[in-house]
Amino acid sequence: MQEKPIVFVVVDPNDDRHVALERALATARERTPQPKLAVFVAVDGEAVDTRAVNDHLFRDEFWFRDQIRKPIEDAGVEFEISVCWSSDWQAAIIQESKRCNAEMIYLPVHARTSRRFTFAESKWQVLKHAKCPVVLIRPGAKDRRKVVLATVNYQAQSTQQRQLNRQITERAGYIAEVYGAELHLVNAFLDSMLYPDRGQLAKLAEKTGVPTDRIHVKQGYTNEVVAEIAKEIDADVVVMGTLNQYGETGSLLRGNTAERVIGSLEIDVMVCNAFTTTGH
Repeated sequence: MQEKPIVFVVVDPNDDRHVALERALATARERTPQPKLAVFVAVDGEAVDTRAVNDHLFRDEFWFRDQIRKPIEDAGVEFEISVCWSSDWQAAIIQESKRCNAEMIYLPVHARTSRRFTFAESKWQVLKHAKCPVVLIRPGAKDRRKVVLATVNYQAQSTQQRQLNRQITERAGYIAEVYGAELHLVNAFLDSMLYPDRGQLAKLAEKTGVPTDRIHVKQGYTNEVVAEIAKEIDADVVVMGTLNQYGETGSLLRGNTAERVIGSLEIDVMVCNAFTTTGH
């Protein structure tokens, strides 16, 4: 018997609404077989006030019953719940999602509080080091998975970048297949000399199985182009990648392009990294 895929769902007890769990239940209804949910309850101390004066950090058995167990049981989805007390929130997510062999992590992202998108460093650590794709779940984004947009870089020069392109394309193709969705590819470029000709687009279409009319190549900054195409095709989720880069001090650097792309979108975003496995 085929094992059920496992979706690792992060729930922060500090939140009044659990958008990652809501999305996991909504998307599970569209899948055959339905995935099993590994619900991980933990507090991100970097993004949440962990002082005792924060009443939201005190949750009783009724909270677990009404907020977590009941919605999942009503949906008829198999699940397990684990509670984590570790202050190393990001490492715990990475470790536990790997232990249960999760195919993806659903991570809630709160609405922006200013014009500039901000993202806690702990969440970047999850994106950079997770062994499976991480789906950033946005409040107010659509539940459906009918149009998938993959962000790729056809001008990639390094082996790592090309490998990441393959991972993004394969993962986006898998998601499109699972949900019976329409798959699109988008590539932004700044140098007009790098625009692929018709023959190159035909090769890309043949290689990826994506029709040329769903391959969008446009000049401009990546975040602006991706946001524009996502809106144009009414995408439900964007699949993108980020490279693991270290400075001279060995500290992890944020991907500026990745941050701008995520910040320019109001829909769910799936992030693959150089460590992400492409197995399904």
